[in-house]
Amino acid sequence: MRKPALYSPSSRAGASPSGAGAQLDPVADAPEAPRRAGRWSRFRAASASAASRPRVMWSAMALLAALLAASVWQGGVSGSKALTQKDIDAAVLRTLTTQNLPSRAARAAEKIRPAVVRVMSYGKDAEGKEVEQGVGTGVVITDKGIILTNLHVVQSARSIKVVYADGAESPATVTGAQPQNDLAVLQAQIIPDDLIAATMRSTNDLVPGEDVVAVGFPFGIGPSVSSGVISGFGRAFKSPEGVQEIGNLIQFDAAANPGNSGGPLVTMDGEVIGIVTGILNPTSHRTFVGIGFAVPIESAASAAGLPPF
Repeated sequence: MRKPALYSPSSRAGASPSGAGAQLDPVADAPEAPRRAGRWSRFRAASASAASRPRVMWSAMALLAALLAASVWQGGVSGSKALTQKDIDAAVLRTLTTQNLPSRAARAAEKIRPAVVRVMSYGKDAEGKEVEQGVGTGVVITDKGIILTNLHVVQSARSIKVVYADGAESPATVTGAQPQNDLAVLQAQIIPDDLIAATMRSTNDLVPGEDVVAVGFPFGIGPSVSSGVISGFGRAFKSPEGVQEIGNLIQFDAAANPGNSGGPLVTMDGEVIGIVTGILNPTSHRTFVGIGFAVPIESAASAAGLPPF
């Protein structure tokens, strides 16, 4: 049974109505364990310390669990001494220094990857033959095959094809558009049974400086991943070939180039907060100089007729 669009709750403790809020991964400093605390209290304190590092939390916890199990077994069977705080500290340090763990950006990219598609538009050449006229990116927002992309990626195309993350292909048609935000809604005609849709997240409590990842097909290469931060909100942009200015955009500095258009801008949790729509470049080379723009997902989702957050 197909599921509706996925939304992530965005309100966080301490977030103000105006949109200012805590960082994406707020972690409070773990209080020092009392000197007379038992083994379980010390274990909890050590776990909190490991949790303050998202990159190592799960591996450290798994290692600690194994050590605890070994300690219980040894203590109960062979009479060996119980696991000490020194043992726990050594295990955590060993994990931090020896394990090659994925970064937050890598985990975010892996989470969004199944929902990212290559969008290919086709036209006719002078001899009437079908030719590829552009490559962009799209993101699946429901498992019914609804895909968001940029209008300029598919505008004037005679036919459209999308390529899923597993390499499967499908014809697609434009079922909606929001020209004022350069957005198009596609409907794939062939829908994989295991299609995974992205989770969308409100931008209301995000602030400049928060980490983001952009995934797409720059110059047709990809899927490619770049990371950076949100540089600002409420920006306006008009492409060199465009006649209409787009407002209320997210500015970001994760690398984007032609071909990234229509791709998702996501948080470190892999949740979509915007659709990449353009880059600012004072030259005619159309390459990235550090300023990219994305349409907030609130506007993008409304183009598909989805309910607000």
